[in-house]
Amino acid sequence: MIVDLHNHTKLCNHAEGEISEYIEKAIECNIKYFGFSEHAPMNFDEKYRIGFHQMKEYEQSIIDAKEKYKNSIEILLGYEVDYLKGYMDERVLNADVDYLIGSVHFIEEWGFDNPEFIGNYKDQDIDLIWQKYFDAIEEMAKSKLFDIVGHLDLIKIFKYMPSKNINKIAKNALLAIKEADMSVEINVAGFRKPIGEAYPSLSLLKEIKKLSIPITFASDAHKPEQVGLYSDEATQMAKSAGYNECVLYRKRKRKFIKF
Repeated sequence: MIVDLHNHTKLCNHAEGEISEYIEKAIECNIKYFGFSEHAPMNFDEKYRIGFHQMKEYEQSIIDAKEKYKNSIEILLGYEVDYLKGYMDERVLNADVDYLIGSVHFIEEWGFDNPEFIGNYKDQDIDLIWQKYFDAIEEMAKSKLFDIVGHLDLIKIFKYMPSKNINKIAKNALLAIKEADMSVEINVAGFRKPIGEAYPSLSLLKEIKKLSIPITFASDAHKPEQVGLYSDEATQMAKSAGYNECVLYRKRKRKFIKF
């Protein structure tokens, strides 16, 4: 991966390591464009994100790192924003950043990807929660607030798989992503989870390619040693789907990069 836009810092309260350690690992992995996209603040699930009072500190720390490492790597600044009605905040949506990742981590305020709440699955209709999840992705895309779709099929994280065809469940969400002119990240964090594969699946990625939706790449690192892991798998997956370029963002403007 020469582009890696989705990575975290210890400010989110569930990541480790210093910003410099992430960057130095990225340089070691020959990443040319490295982005931080911290979990944006909101007045919900505060335990796993920065606070509003930390936005300036976070942004300035990344700007400082950008200057410090400018001769070795390009550092980019973003936020990963939870799409959750009633909780998104203009201070985040209007932040002076390079890009915003829109992610769905909650189904009706249930943090379905949090191991703390995995027990909730036993009471769920799996087909229904998959549909609710992709309905939320569709709504997120239609909001046109974001540049990148975060970990598109995150709902598969614990391998509770639907009986219905996943590509059909996701169809309207993909059409909305296309209409919103967003890109989709190939996020390798899934290799570190029970599902054991990237987000999205290769099958979904091929559908994304059919719609000519751009892609980007993401380590989704919460530790410096996770930067660049599975980069060969991610690149090969993209090529298998027919891609030979990815995107990055500067000040919310998209640029294509060959890989």
